[in-house]
Amino acid sequence: MPTESKVDVLVLGAGPAGLMCAQGLKRAGVNVRIIDKRPKKVAAGQADGVQPRTIEVLQSYGLAERLLREGNQMHMVAFYNPSPNGGIERTGRTADITAPSARYPFEVTLHQGAIEAIFLDSMRELGLEVDRPIIPTALELSHDENELRDPQSYPVKVTLKHLDFGSEGQDDTEIVYAKFVVGADVLTFSGAHSWVRKTLGIIMDGEQTDYIWGVVDLIPSTNFPDIRNRCAIHSSNGSCMIIPREGDKVRLYIQLSDKDVVVDKATGRVDKEKTKVGPEELLEVARKSFSPFTIEKAGEIDWWTIYLIGQRVAQKFSVHERVFIAGDACHTHSPKAGQGMNASMNDTHNLIWKMTYVLRGWADISLLRTYEFERRKYAQDLIAFDKKFSALFSGKPRTEECQDGVSHEAFLEAFQTFGAFSCGIGIHYSPSSIPSMPNITELKHQSLTSHQTVGMRILPHVFVRAADARPFEIQDLLPANTKWKLVVFVGDIGPGKIKQIERVAKLADDLGKSTGLLKRYEDGVFEILTICATVKECLNYTDLPEVLRPHWSRVLLDDVDMFGRTGGKGYDIYGVDPSQGAIIVVRPDGYVGTVTPLEGVKDLETYFDTFLIRTL
Repeated sequence: MPTESKVDVLVLGAGPAGLMCAQGLKRAGVNVRIIDKRPKKVAAGQADGVQPRTIEVLQSYGLAERLLREGNQMHMVAFYNPSPNGGIERTGRTADITAPSARYPFEVTLHQGAIEAIFLDSMRELGLEVDRPIIPTALELSHDENELRDPQSYPVKVTLKHLDFGSEGQDDTEIVYAKFVVGADVLTFSGAHSWVRKTLGIIMDGEQTDYIWGVVDLIPSTNFPDIRNRCAIHSSNGSCMIIPREGDKVRLYIQLSDKDVVVDKATGRVDKEKTKVGPEELLEVARKSFSPFTIEKAGEIDWWTIYLIGQRVAQKFSVHERVFIAGDACHTHSPKAGQGMNASMNDTHNLIWKMTYVLRGWADISLLRTYEFERRKYAQDLIAFDKKFSALFSGKPRTEECQDGVSHEAFLEAFQTFGAFSCGIGIHYSPSSIPSMPNITELKHQSLTSHQTVGMRILPHVFVRAADARPFEIQDLLPANTKWKLVVFVGDIGPGKIKQIERVAKLADDLGKSTGLLKRYEDGVFEILTICATVKECLNYTDLPEVLRPHWSRVLLDDVDMFGRTGGKGYDIYGVDPSQGAIIVVRPDGYVGTVTPLEGVKDLETYFDTFLIRTL
């Protein structure tokens, strides 16, 4: 007889999306289990680029420090184009990241196995391990509407097969009953088959391109001067991209022609058995593209693959808000813009807190609809960006003989135009993603924070703690701990600011009354962070009403540190008038949900009543 078990959330697939999901849910106290068909984590290769926004997200879980320590940072990008004298020449250099508000103004590159190790070690400290090697063989979802609406029911039945059960007579089958299932079960570089997606019958919209690329990870021996910078090379022999990696390693993306590769017409993928191109042949193509510079391998090839660029988005990201798909299971695109792993991890980062709230009974199950609303729109935008970027990168360069080719100016303009989006900083969740919420509730006070857009991540900035003048990056005070943060910009409440002091006192009364916002939902939903536009010499943190200083560490000043090296001008950064103030509501995933004036507690109550379950 197969063994049977129950779990709140079953995560299928221990790639970056699945690991992000599992660790976040475990931190939140959710009963989560994660399985994977691989006996071990990825050893080398696969995805390797972590964008600035994803670094911020990892920092919110306390995981960025190790990434920054072990990974390589890319600060500059160089562009090479055909030279009139033959070969290639450098036509420009610029910043790798073109988003001024990036807290981390660079990409980090590190092979996927090392990135997975960061999650795995963190999970191990929390008492969670990946169960392997296991594959799902059947998935059944209840059709009972009452059961599907009850977040405490177990409407998903998943049959698992343990691949390492070798004892004769031992049953290798297990039945798991889950409240929710997350399918993050695509583990190949090009975003191939997802068992969960296929089982659910979810169709991918999009197309396979004609762009064929090879990838090689190696330690090079070269006289190429920009080998430690990200490089976009357009040559008469085809295009190439250089991604510097940890240590002395680099990754080469090498454009191939259809005559080099055999494509399986049935699957639309490279037939690696019939294709005779291997790593040595890829390196030979790269040598021609690098001319007049030379490049050889110093040692063995670390990893390689060949793929066709597919650009597709799933028609839906969940079934009945009980089984979800994430990462490459629901969107595939070119890896050269460094989006795949980042989009995947941010998918489940978006889902973690929503699932936690529903499981805790803090929010209605309809909140889970917003996962598809927000992340599918982002995936569609990502595909639109990727189509333009891939066409430019894979197109022939403009030369005397090819005037219709891609010019350096056109490529550079596209690189800079899409910079904020590609690094994740420009992700913007549309209003009204919460069911039944009218647009006006979220946006009617947007003018109070003219530089902090509702629907985008909270801007980074350094403030000074009132109690001890210690500078802090605000994002570090808003961790991914499943709590909503009320960031209260109270304005200047220094000596003589009687009117503003009275407004702040009234706000504290409105928030703290027995039927008020802080009492009407479960304890632990909110954290308050108060920011004063008053210099440190003129304010004690104890000057604030108790509601607005729940702990001595939760009061900040928009002032410079003791040596004037950092901090200050924070109200300008967010576009808040110090004479007016504002309340910025930050979601548990770091995105701004809404903005209200200090007198806007009723608007806050209306906002949260649409999806949180009241206890009063």
